[in-house]
Amino acid sequence: MPDAPRSVLDGPRAYAFSMAAEHRRPHPPTMASPFLEFDLAAEVDRLHLESTWQTGRNARTLVKYDDFRVVLTALRSGVRISEHKTDGRISIHMLSGHLRLNAAGRAFDLRPGSLVALDQGEPHDLEALDDSTFLLTIAWPGPRDTANGDG
Repeated sequence: MPDAPRSVLDGPRAYAFSMAAEHRRPHPPTMASPFLEFDLAAEVDRLHLESTWQTGRNARTLVKYDDFRVVLTALRSGVRISEHKTDGRISIHMLSGHLRLNAAGRAFDLRPGSLVALDQGEPHDLEALDDSTFLLTIAWPGPRDTANGDG
């Protein structure tokens, strides 16, 4: 059987997958529809069952538009993401666990229910103090979006 991608039907959703890349998960044909709905508990369970979780870090893009992303991320206790910055504004919405986010000259202790937002280009790093899951949202500026709100 060739290693070319093929699609299968799973209920109302069609998925494509490659027989050669067993480490890849099936993806819906689009992550940018008029509406998308997710069972976050099931999505987190799925992340923890994938072999990538053994590295202590796994993520799945749930929503993907040209100027907007929502990424479900799972980190094992002790995992650090070194300082970096993004071209877009971000938010981190904690679902479970405990993260320490260093940004804007301070440390944020994030626990379930916490939400923090950072402006574009703000350097930040984070560390999982417990096994943690969170939603990372990234929004890139549009043509009329400016840092001071004029536009």
